[in-house]
Amino acid sequence: MIRFGTLGAARITPNALIKPVKTREDVVVEVIAARNRDRAERFATEHGIANVVDDYQAVVDFSSINAVYNPLVISEHRNWSIKALQAGKHVLCEKSFAMNAHEAREMADIAEQTGLVLMDAFHYRYHPVFNRAIAIAQSGEIGELTRIEGYFHIPVTDQTDIRMNYAVGGGVTMDIGCYPISWIRHLTGEEPDVLSAEAIEGPANVDLALSAEYRFPSGITAFTSGDMRTGVKVRMELIATGTRGTLTVLNPLVPQMGHLITVASAQGERTETLDLRPSYDYQMDAFVDAVTSGTPIYTPPLDAIGQMTTIDACYTAAGLPIRGA
Repeated sequence: MIRFGTLGAARITPNALIKPVKTREDVVVEVIAARNRDRAERFATEHGIANVVDDYQAVVDFSSINAVYNPLVISEHRNWSIKALQAGKHVLCEKSFAMNAHEAREMADIAEQTGLVLMDAFHYRYHPVFNRAIAIAQSGEIGELTRIEGYFHIPVTDQTDIRMNYAVGGGVTMDIGCYPISWIRHLTGEEPDVLSAEAIEGPANVDLALSAEYRFPSGITAFTSGDMRTGVKVRMELIATGTRGTLTVLNPLVPQMGHLITVASAQGERTETLDLRPSYDYQMDAFVDAVTSGTPIYTPPLDAIGQMTTIDACYTAAGLPIRGA
């Protein structure tokens, strides 16, 4: 039985933790703490969590749990994930995994020392839609891959949103822009060099939009764009071009909300759709299997280091400081 403690009552928690747990009989959320006890008690009552404690350390120390969910602001990911691992708890840590690659390496080292599961919560990666995209790209149907483009645009209108705060890991690339970066890395299975990047800055050092050009060791080039400017049109799209055709995935992020895979080649155009089971449910399956059976995961700490290394390089190329630097 996996017994979770959750740190905080973040907006993502119901979808990423509470709902997936309720679909299983071998997982439970047992304890919560939040910024204040009233907030934690309201969340616990709404979602059927039996225990409320006063602070995050009390969650980590809660004797009956063996896993911790960490959806705190990014600046707190390293600290509390390491505390949980050192207390003997497996950790599901929200993206972005850490403030920078150095922090990610520190977290990875502790996970290796303890032998515990530390998963970077890129839920999309566990849905069959992305696995199908990889299979098509590798099948030769569109020929040899030459170019990949990834876009995630969604407006953030609240100027007090934590994404507007550099100190806690703010910026579009740390929040939504990290997804296209992860898409291109996982579609190729390689780590890219960042050739150039351009950012539109809002609050000091906070990227409201950032786009980047990449080259992979195989010669594939790529482009990613993250944009949270007010008024930007919503876009979640992955486009892979090969020597004989193109693969397009609409909404690889949350396929359960609707998606479409389109393959265009000399043989014509065809489309595919797969199941609408939530990506978060698939992620929970993978986490449970890793904890109970040692099944490898797609987003282990080593992958998180690669992800954060690329993000750091994007910020440097765009002339912005690395988060936490």
